[in-house]
Amino acid sequence: MKRLTITQKKWLLSAHILFSAIMFGVMIAFLILSITAAATKDESILEACYTGMLILAKTSVRASTIGTVATGIALSLMTHWGLLKYYWIIAKEALTLVSIGLGVVGIYIWTSRAADFVAAEGIGAMQSADFLSNRFYLTAGIVLQIVSLGAMFVFSVFKPWGQRKPAK
Repeated sequence: MKRLTITQKKWLLSAHILFSAIMFGVMIAFLILSITAAATKDESILEACYTGMLILAKTSVRASTIGTVATGIALSLMTHWGLLKYYWIIAKEALTLVSIGLGVVGIYIWTSRAADFVAAEGIGAMQSADFLSNRFYLTAGIVLQIVSLGAMFVFSVFKPWGQRKPAK
């Protein structure tokens, strides 16, 4: 595959960083909204939190995930880094699979269920064992997503573990 020029690489890296930052920022917004939803006694705030989270799950989470993955693969294939040459890239790829599972699938499903509970039961949903269990999974998913995204940022900066040894 053809290598990028320095200018092309900088543009692609800028796009990758932008999509990644959007992903991270949306997860911070999810965390704030989930804390607000857990602490409120106001039904309209509870509904607004889960409605906002659901809108973000359907839009920004999906778009930023697709953008981050596409630009990350392009950077790997079109630069000297490669897809499997360095341990830190392999670690980022594994965490990317976790992020796709958590963000695009898990967080969307848990948010949708929470919104459905609140739409059906209002503030009373907060007394339901099913709602509380779902809220736990959603919160755990958000925290794991933030940790995995943070780890990917750190790996990108420090590039730990070095290059893999070529097979003999």
